[in-house]
Amino acid sequence: MLKNLLIANRGEIAIRIARAASDLGIATVAVYADDDSQSLHTRHADQVLGLGATGVPAYLDSARIIALAEEADCDAIHPGYGFLSELADFAVDCEKAGFEFVGPDASALRRFGDKAQARSLAQRCGVPVLHGLSHAITLKEAKAFFETLSPGAGVMLKAVAGGGGRGMRAVERLGDLDEAFARATSEAEQAFGSGEIYIEELLPRARHIEVQIVGDGSGEVCHLWDRECSLQRQRQKLVEIAPAFGLSESLRTAMLDAAGKIAAEVAYRGVGTIEFLLDTRPEANERFVFMEANARLQVEHTVTEAVTGLDLVAIQLRIAGGSTLDDLGLVQANVAPPRGVAVQARVNLETMTGDGQSHPGGGVITAYEPPAGPGVRVDGFGYTGYVTSPHYDSLLAKVIAHADDLDAAVRKARRALAEFKIEGVRSNTGFLSALLRHALLAQASIHTRYVEEHAAELVRANGERARYFEPDLDVVKAGTRVDPDDPLAVLALKGPVTPARGSGKAPVPFAVGPAGTVAVLAPLQGMLIELKVSVGDTVRLRQPVAVLEALKMEHMVLAEHAGVIREIALEVGDTIFEDTPIVFIEPQEIEGEYDSGERIDLDSIRPDVAEVQHFHHLTTDEARAEATAKRHDAGKRTARENIADLCDPGSFFEYSPLVTATRYRNDSLEELEERVIKTAADAMVMGVGRVNGDLVGRENARCVAMSYDYTVLAGTQGGKNHQKQDRMFGVARNYQLPVVLYTEGGGGRTYGGPRSATGPQAGSVGGLSVRTWRELGKLSGLVPLVGVNSGYCFAGNVVLLGACDVIIATRDSSLGIGGPAVIEGGGLGAYAPNEVGPISIQQPNGVIDILVEDEIEATAAAKHYLSFFQGRIQGWSAHDQRVLRHVVPENRRAVYNIRQVIETLGDVGSMLELRPEFGLSMVTAFIRIEGRAVGVIANNSNSPTGGAVDSDGADKASRFMQLCDAFDIPILSLIDTPGNMVGPEAEKTALIRHCGRMYVAGANITVPYFVVVLRKSYGLGALAMSTGSFDETFFSISWPTGEFAGMGLEGAVKLGRRAELLAITDVAERKARYERYVDDAYAWSRALNAATVSEVDDVIDPADTRKWLVMGLDSVPSAPPRSGKKRGWIDTW
Repeated sequence: MLKNLLIANRGEIAIRIARAASDLGIATVAVYADDDSQSLHTRHADQVLGLGATGVPAYLDSARIIALAEEADCDAIHPGYGFLSELADFAVDCEKAGFEFVGPDASALRRFGDKAQARSLAQRCGVPVLHGLSHAITLKEAKAFFETLSPGAGVMLKAVAGGGGRGMRAVERLGDLDEAFARATSEAEQAFGSGEIYIEELLPRARHIEVQIVGDGSGEVCHLWDRECSLQRQRQKLVEIAPAFGLSESLRTAMLDAAGKIAAEVAYRGVGTIEFLLDTRPEANERFVFMEANARLQVEHTVTEAVTGLDLVAIQLRIAGGSTLDDLGLVQANVAPPRGVAVQARVNLETMTGDGQSHPGGGVITAYEPPAGPGVRVDGFGYTGYVTSPHYDSLLAKVIAHADDLDAAVRKARRALAEFKIEGVRSNTGFLSALLRHALLAQASIHTRYVEEHAAELVRANGERARYFEPDLDVVKAGTRVDPDDPLAVLALKGPVTPARGSGKAPVPFAVGPAGTVAVLAPLQGMLIELKVSVGDTVRLRQPVAVLEALKMEHMVLAEHAGVIREIALEVGDTIFEDTPIVFIEPQEIEGEYDSGERIDLDSIRPDVAEVQHFHHLTTDEARAEATAKRHDAGKRTARENIADLCDPGSFFEYSPLVTATRYRNDSLEELEERVIKTAADAMVMGVGRVNGDLVGRENARCVAMSYDYTVLAGTQGGKNHQKQDRMFGVARNYQLPVVLYTEGGGGRTYGGPRSATGPQAGSVGGLSVRTWRELGKLSGLVPLVGVNSGYCFAGNVVLLGACDVIIATRDSSLGIGGPAVIEGGGLGAYAPNEVGPISIQQPNGVIDILVEDEIEATAAAKHYLSFFQGRIQGWSAHDQRVLRHVVPENRRAVYNIRQVIETLGDVGSMLELRPEFGLSMVTAFIRIEGRAVGVIANNSNSPTGGAVDSDGADKASRFMQLCDAFDIPILSLIDTPGNMVGPEAEKTALIRHCGRMYVAGANITVPYFVVVLRKSYGLGALAMSTGSFDETFFSISWPTGEFAGMGLEGAVKLGRRAELLAITDVAERKARYERYVDDAYAWSRALNAATVSEVDDVIDPADTRKWLVMGLDSVPSAPPRSGKKRGWIDTW
């Protein structure tokens, strides 16, 4: 059994755990944050230790909590609920430190804590779930999912790591999705440390039913019946009832069984909850679905305790101490049916509004008297004099009423709420009472949005008559009054703030004004910094009367009634709570609403806006006229000119244009202007725009455009330059935006612009923590990466270029891993920049994919290339396909132009070939078929290998197949190969390994693959061109000129007929016999014969090839939307 327990929580749950532990003879240790030392839980433990921090972060500091447990010689830690209770890493840390974690093991916490994983687990257990995506999603995926739903349907966004209603948003209109997604991710990040969201179909009329389960970690589990939890506000529960009412026995049994399966699947240990949604629509036929699993003690465990007579916290502690379910007598057959009905109402310090929202409140509790009587239990932590904190959840207490039936339990709960005396702060007891009175519980017609839909009438409804005396009211200030003009006054305060007491009577929060007046209330907690009225002043409706400051923001307080100021309740400098009266107005009929007389000139430019516009102008080509002219004199365009040409007009928005290479706080305005001009954008112009919007539509045209600026420090890389790129690559990754990167520049930087060496500190020695190349590498296979270069590109710049999917280069490019200085510094000789890696080297060796004349052509090529990855275009025309009947000569030894075949098959003007001067045995190109992108690999019989697959050709084709597969582009293979290249010279190129790439690449692609045999289709070479087998393609067809053989026919005859031919001694006769056999072999290899034995799907008229391709593209399903990568990366070679 456990001996000493640290309770890693606060408030009412910490008290509940301390009580259960004490009853079991277990010593307890409480912890508290610096601003929570007066919380009542610190008085219920045997030992109390401070966390040394303030607010929620203090209770989330797992390392500190474990250290305190070691200090107190504890053997176990109970996390309660919230805070660390569902963090698997905390459970692991507890175990490593030698403490028993009172709760499930880390594996169960991870599987239940990740709500998407929990969905998948439920599906594996055969438990129904809502239509949704069981993984963390992007906004794009959320929109795509929303658009798949039927009209009128909505979605629910949920935090992957969530619970307790946080990080959830219901969305019923697509137009509201962006805002809801942002709010849900932000709330999830703040509440759980992870902003990941998943999505489900919204069930608009659903009851929230949950099942209490308990397990001992052996796989044995049992349920302790169910609870009704549908009465919620903002996805957080207000009222819970056990057992759930209005369920048929078959439905209840199905839910209980489903919960047991899920818990048993993970060998659950401790207490937990499996939660379901029950579709209440009549046509739903008792449909229920799994919602989530909470691997912890629930706030509403109390109602289960009331109807079962079990102490769930004690059960937790005993299981953590080693007891089994059998030891505890919790075999399912022994669990008695629920005894009566229990209702729990959560008493929060909040005010409900007519739209279903809640406004948290707080202050000094001047009276706290919980209800009592048979069947009434209160779990709370309030007391008279307690100063509440805005840093924590608004839950103050839970009122639990137990009776023989539902009606009696509800009546008892309402009576208890009416007896609950809480003064000095605003609570929701009246709202809870109205809810219990109006909710149609007996008809089981409530649902999770009941409170939201009836909030207005519930707010207007009268609560139960208070069953206690209520005193007169006065004002209570927030905190201690200090001199508002002294910035150090607050530092002189010592100890916690204690409310002033006088004449033995606790102060109460609000003043009562003169008879016949109405109060102007503070809209929020803050300091009164200005009073705009005096007693006797006449004020109009909406006239400002005061100014409050809260969190460094000034808030105008407006009069909600016209009239005369009769009393001012406060002084400037007072810090007050929300809803504190500031002034009292005697309402009078005063015509007209307040008008300040201020008018806005929409054409005027404020000084702050003018200053920003000025500095933006300094970054433009016009402002940097000398640098721009020098660029033009060299026959080049500026970075911004290239991007303007690339992006659709008006679509490009630049990120961080005002960044400079260096910056000091003491820079004068003139020095700052100099920095902006000379190191504009730190040599990196970047942002988001649209490319090809006229072809593919705005949604598909979005793109990241980036360009090194050679006019700024020769386009070199500096600290801010890297930081900017990392930021932009992150945007591209998070929102799956293609990247076009202009790379001209010299790599690492040795000079950072004006006065760059005057700083006293050094940030790095070798710059080896820079992430830029890694960040770009992580984009490989996720989004298209287009590298464009004109001029010199060395070192770090060229490595970024080399990591791109495609390299487009102008004829004046010189590309090198090291520039002239690095080469000479390494003792490898002196070279001019244009000698390092000119086009004459980098095109034949395959580095350059597309060679162009200048930046105009380079940008056009980038747009053309990118279009193949942006979706289907509508405007297209086809070539006359009859030409194809005459491209391949009848003479099977005659060569022909394979590029004519590719171009003719594609839409007019669509063909774009990659690496034409490298791997001459193979042609790789993109075309469009009726506007749809298709990748083409083709053997080139008019090459030195005669179309045989050599090392370079295999590399070229394999990488192209990876590229197409990564972005779901179908592949067309045009086969005319005598096989793989052979011979000693070929083997010197590591042919075995290189040819092997094609078989591996082909076997692992999943895009539709179309094969057309033009002529030779021999052996292993043909198999490499068809993903390893004709049967694995979508279709394999042949032109009449096709030839099929397992190897070269001459060689096959020589090997197969060797003995027979050797027996013929006359050479002329032997030759004649050999040639006859060869002719026979060629006759049998004809495509017509191959079709008769089903080696191909058909032999066709070449003019019908495009029709087959259209059929194939029409027949295969569209690629499913995806949030991540299909392939880990695309080889750079």
